[in-house]
Amino acid sequence: MTKMTPEYSTISIPKDVKKRLEKAKGKKEWGEFITELYNEAQYQKSKKAFDELASLLTDDDLKAMKRSSKEFRENFAFR
Repeated sequence: MTKMTPEYSTISIPKDVKKRLEKAKGKKEWGEFITELYNEAQYQKSKKAFDELASLLTDDDLKAMKRSSKEFRENFAFR
């Protein structure tokens, strides 16, 4: 099986932004660095949404959800 060579693309960004990003990326490749930035941004969005939802739920809500989930698992069967 042969290894495919990745295709590359360029993006235009302001020089001051590129300088800041180059300093932050250190010796990493651009693709790896940008992927890490994207993954961290996605994680933070998910965490924020989870934290906001969790702040809206009461202990009674959480207990009811746990009970409902348990009942579902106990009664679930493949047909």
